Amino acid sequence: MPRIFDNIEQQLLPALCQAVDLSDRADFCVGYFNLRGWKQIACNVERWPGGEGNCCRLLIGMQRLPQDELRDALSLVHPSNDLDLQTAVRLRKRMAGDFRDQLTFGAPTNEDEHGLRRLASQIRARKVVVKLFLRHPLHAKLYLFFRPDPINPEVGYLGSSNLTWSGLQKQGELNVDIMDRDACRKLASWFEERWNDTWCLDISNELTTVIEESWARETQIPPYHIYVKIAYHLCQDAREGLVQFRIPKTFGAKLFAFQIAAVQLAARHVTRRGGVLLGDVVGLGKTLMASALARMLEDEQDLETLILCPKNLVSMWQDYRERYGLRGKVMSYTRVLQELPSLKRYRLVILDESHNLRNREGRRYRVIYDYVQQNECRCVLLSATPYNKAFTDLSTQLRLFIPDDKDLGFRPDALLRALGGETEFTRRHQASVRSLAAFEKSTFPDDWRELMRHYMVRRTRGFIRDVYAEPDLENGRKFLRFEDGTRSIFQTESPRRSNSPSTSEIPRTLTRSYTTSRLSIS
Repeated sequence: MPRIFDNIEQQLLPALCQAVDLSDRADFCVGYFNLRGWKQIACNVERWPGGEGNCCRLLIGMQRLPQDELRDALSLVHPSNDLDLQTAVRLRKRMAGDFRDQLTFGAPTNEDEHGLRRLASQIRARKVVVKLFLRHPLHAKLYLFFRPDPINPEVGYLGSSNLTWSGLQKQGELNVDIMDRDACRKLASWFEERWNDTWCLDISNELTTVIEESWARETQIPPYHIYVKIAYHLCQDAREGLVQFRIPKTFGAKLFAFQIAAVQLAARHVTRRGGVLLGDVVGLGKTLMASALARMLEDEQDLETLILCPKNLVSMWQDYRERYGLRGKVMSYTRVLQELPSLKRYRLVILDESHNLRNREGRRYRVIYDYVQQNECRCVLLSATPYNKAFTDLSTQLRLFIPDDKDLGFRPDALLRALGGETEFTRRHQASVRSLAAFEKSTFPDDWRELMRHYMVRRTRGFIRDVYAEPDLENGRKFLRFEDGTRSIFQTESPRRSNSPSTSEIPRTLTRSYTTSRLSIS
């Protein structure tokens, strides 16, 4: 009778390690292979010299999700199983990506690092050869050992355990040992047929590349490369915005380079997150940028624009609407109570001087909030002074287009560290840690920097001067250049409206955080 290895009463891993020690070579076939799981038997394989007849041949089947298999089985149109070279290359590339993703899960440990390095070393020494079976999905789990024993030269283990940490010793499995010589030879023949199949591809080099490009690599990554990598990911929205969106021809040479970059980044925020806060300091052209943004979204997504603004700015916005051909309506905040509830649907809403809407209990705020939510509007907020008295001034404006239960995808980490983790936060506040409500519980500027980094575009005059302005060698002054090459002298003083609070009222901690978006724009 065979022995049963269920990882409960009898562990499979010790039996495999003992079999490796007594063998000259081995053939493994598994449906799933975890790179970190190899460390459990790596030291036993190390003594083999490598090469043909003295190595471990590892055959990996194409693992598919159960829902994908069920979908294909119930489909009226059955997909073809025929392979071609292009499909094989694509599957091989996808599998390499899956192995690379494996190493992004969990916290790296010294033990994992040592095990991965040993795996790469054993593959290079041909002590381990890995192939990917592509002809059809293969879920078999077979561990076959060949040893210098004239009585019992082959021994196998057959069952349900994949070559993973949990499959070999943690979770419940069902495996049996195969000691019968005839059965082992038939299993060896079965393995050999698949190993030599035309659509069984060697992926050993791909695996070593994955390991050598990961955190387990032998040579340390230079700090500068890490810095560039972080900057690359922080700039993802800006990079994609610059590629995806084009300024309408109507605006021609009317925008400077820094304004074009802001419009493209803002368009990325609006389409991806439902809204944006244009928070450039006074005098940098937020009205013109918002007009260009609205016209871009109108043309590309067939939207109409509702512009809400203070009463004294209505005539200015009407002029911009007519000049740049915006399809929409201009309304003062004083008219929203009377007109907004019955107004037709506008899918894009511009809210000028949005800092006036920092009181969520006010009647105007509630009417605007209800209109935006009921019509699923996208919002463009304009304010040079979005922060007045409290951090919640910012979240109140964002709440116009961010639902309370929306998963933002990031957390107020400074607050969570202070409280001791997510569990304590949930116990105290009964809110999702990735919601706007969670950030409203935080008094840490770092948390608000992280929040506004995803929803705000803000540059200072100093930043524009240092990054975009060019020096005039004749008079020493700096100038900005339009798209057609026309110059405009850069003004060193910041113009201010008499009825607008000074930008100096914004705390330096937050101003610094907003201007970090310069990485995204420049």
